[in-house]
Amino acid sequence: MSQPPGQQPPQGGFGAPYDPPPGSYPPPAAPQQPAGPYGAQPAPQQPAGPYGAQPGPYGNQPGPYNQPPQGFGYGYPPQQPQPGHAYPTQPPTQPPPPGGPRGGGRFRGRTGMLLGGLLAVVLLAGGIWLATGDDGKPTANGGHSSAPPSPAPTLDQGDGKGDTDDDGTVTPREEAAEINAARKPGEAKLLWLRKSGVDLPEGGEDVYGPWFAGDTVVTAMYQHISGYSVADGTLKWNLRLPTHVCAAPTQPTADGKIVLGIKASTASDASCENLQMVDLSTGKLGWRKAYVRDGAWDGLSDLAMSVNGDTVTVGRTSRTDAFRVSDGKVLFGKLPGNCQPFGFASGPVAIAAASCQTAADDHKEHQVQRIDPATGKVQWTYKVKKGWQVEQIYSADPVVISLTQGAEKEKWGVLVLNADGTYRTQLSGGPGNFLRKCDKDRRVQGSNLDSCVGVAAGANTFYMATGAVDLKAGDGNKVAAFDLTTGKFKWAISSPVAQPLTPLRTDGGKLLMYLAAAKNKGGGIASVPSTGGAWQMVLRHPAAAAVVERAFYEVHVAYVGGRSFLTHSRISGMDDEEIETRSVAAFGN
Repeated sequence: MSQPPGQQPPQGGFGAPYDPPPGSYPPPAAPQQPAGPYGAQPAPQQPAGPYGAQPGPYGNQPGPYNQPPQGFGYGYPPQQPQPGHAYPTQPPTQPPPPGGPRGGGRFRGRTGMLLGGLLAVVLLAGGIWLATGDDGKPTANGGHSSAPPSPAPTLDQGDGKGDTDDDGTVTPREEAAEINAARKPGEAKLLWLRKSGVDLPEGGEDVYGPWFAGDTVVTAMYQHISGYSVADGTLKWNLRLPTHVCAAPTQPTADGKIVLGIKASTASDASCENLQMVDLSTGKLGWRKAYVRDGAWDGLSDLAMSVNGDTVTVGRTSRTDAFRVSDGKVLFGKLPGNCQPFGFASGPVAIAAASCQTAADDHKEHQVQRIDPATGKVQWTYKVKKGWQVEQIYSADPVVISLTQGAEKEKWGVLVLNADGTYRTQLSGGPGNFLRKCDKDRRVQGSNLDSCVGVAAGANTFYMATGAVDLKAGDGNKVAAFDLTTGKFKWAISSPVAQPLTPLRTDGGKLLMYLAAAKNKGGGIASVPSTGGAWQMVLRHPAAAAVVERAFYEVHVAYVGGRSFLTHSRISGMDDEEIETRSVAAFGN
């Protein structure tokens, strides 16, 4: 894949100084900023046609990143680029949020892995059903228990059936009513709130989702997966899983099914090597099975899960296993050759990152591939320049890839490919200090390749948010736009002070963004045309809900059907406060 004739490497913004291979094109003279890592590439193996549009409420983008607790600005202090870095590669550890009412998630990251199995769960969520018949052990290949689930003890989960809980605390329904009574003109309603209702281990647990299936929004946490009415928050169903969730794709299938990664048993040191299918529309458990962990290296690998059509893939460092979602049938495992995919991005087009085993460097030569998700057949391959590695798949349609170099990811570049896998361009320029925050930075077991927040892609424009807000300087953050044909920076917009903007997805030629809440200021959903200009509010959350909204630490946001949905990325288990933690909030008109 040679570069288009006369095309020069873009300058500025990303990556490190790079000399193209002989025969491609001369390097630019005296670049103002270092150029990225991409040179001439070999021809694709089997060129494929253009991609179809990605369905579903997210497009190919997940929800936004953590929002600032009061007094901490954008979650961490402003940073200056380090010598030899295009931008800071990792923010320092974020301080915890203030301990206000309904606060959750005081511990993050790998603390949950250390403490997650120390305390037994007390079942407090309403409408819980116990899966029976396997005692936490994997069934035969493709099998599941034929016995119907048995009902478990239940308690009110804050579904609005009463004005107060038994202990006199305010219910989510009453809290929402108070907030709505204080609304100002032009502000949307807080449609509904849900509380966690689950006693978690002291280290807390990750929250997966939200996923949408018809009129149901679903989240999963620990040993529970719950479905709520998108209109009023009514608890439609709640399942207790055989063991607790340790990984999950960012998207369900088009017909509303998800396959979760769950622990092999309830033991504290159990590995994440079982799969459990769940129908999100009905709340029924489907097939459950184990997959092979191939040796110690594979056994230690985090999981990168994805859904592509009727296929769920489970990627690890050295291989990927694929199963049919509808019935659990094994579709493919380790592929021929020394290059193996280690993760895919969810969506109708299966774009994978692959690593190639060599004698000189252990899994350091990377490739980007399009793979048939039903057969594992490689349709095209793009070879990444040696020494550079695929970090994330920012978008599968169009194909936008984040690459890094060095053990500490000292160098960074963003690569854009054509639909047939040929080189298109690389991004350059822009305001800098771009935020790179992905699920793998906070998940204990999961490490999906399509989980980054603050990025979104349209047909010919890519959007990326900058990082820390400088409160002392009175600045907000920025959202920058790049041309996907030339790679050049196009424009940027600024957020209000202490209210960062986060790209969510594109819709109808516009970028949809989440505006974070600040003290006494509600957040909401905003939009800006792909051509730039002034951004506008689409859905303004009430200022009276700012305390509730700001308590969603490392918030995930989805905007679906004119409603916005907020969920935690993790909830703490300290002092039983998680039982009352507001775990889902929905806003709309």
